[in-house]
Amino acid sequence: MTRNSTERKVEQYEKAELGFWLYLMTDIILFASLFATYMVLRPNVAGGPSAAELLDPRYALIETVVLLLSSFTCGIAVLALRFKRTRLALAMLGTTIVFGAVFLALELFEFGELIHEGHTWQQSAFLSGFFTLVATHGLHITFGIIWGLVMLLYIAKRGSTANSVRKMTLFSLFWHFLDLVWIFIFTIVYLGAGL
Repeated sequence: MTRNSTERKVEQYEKAELGFWLYLMTDIILFASLFATYMVLRPNVAGGPSAAELLDPRYALIETVVLLLSSFTCGIAVLALRFKRTRLALAMLGTTIVFGAVFLALELFEFGELIHEGHTWQQSAFLSGFFTLVATHGLHITFGIIWGLVMLLYIAKRGSTANSVRKMTLFSLFWHFLDLVWIFIFTIVYLGAGL
């Protein structure tokens, strides 16, 4: 590889990384807006049940533990890849994806229960805010699972290269960001339901 091609690859990566950070900043703005909307709409129950009556923090705690475990395994996957332990990285990334899918299944189950009981986003402003915030996070988790599957195939094919480490690091940052957003959701929406 010539020096010019190496410099071009570094420049391409720097542009991709900048693009990723710009995307993450827009996600921060999106979720900040959704949190603000939820906080404003939370007291507006239109004669229906309040957050304290509907939401069970114990159930959300299980979701939180699952997502935190996925964050842990994702971190191990990045470290394993950096130390050229490709099989361990693949196993931990696969575990991260499974935890993400379990989290998503729990979230969908919770939505199903609420909808089955007649509590839809149309019932009140509070439920509109709740469903919009939590479902947007769920869509991001879905995207993260798909990205993780793509990374799994990429690493399985290419192994532990500098490029796979960079790509996995960006995936990891995205995944940890989603965990952080969920911690805020858990704290504000579920634990704050009784306030």
